[in-house]
Amino acid sequence: MNPILHLNKLFDSRVRLGIMSALMANEEVSYNELKELLDVTDGNLASHTKALQVNKFIKVNKRFIGRKTNTTYQIAKHGDKAFRAHLDALEVMIKGVG
Repeated sequence: MNPILHLNKLFDSRVRLGIMSALMANEEVSYNELKELLDVTDGNLASHTKALQVNKFIKVNKRFIGRKTNTTYQIAKHGDKAFRAHLDALEVMIKGVG
């Protein structure tokens, strides 16, 4: 089967690809860490994390530290599976094996 059929359109964005990559490599990543890592604005990061959350690819945890909100993200099982399938398809394409 053609590996391009296994690519997930949701991961076409460099920001969403970066978010998923960071979450695959870390158990939990804070909003500020993602913002700095990806060099994006608050609005940009919020829209991309929302898209991933709506599709159940990531989990959002909001806590308060004193009076400040601390938002962290984790990869969800569904997101882990979908992202691994996307990476596998990319690898097949790169290797030229079909």
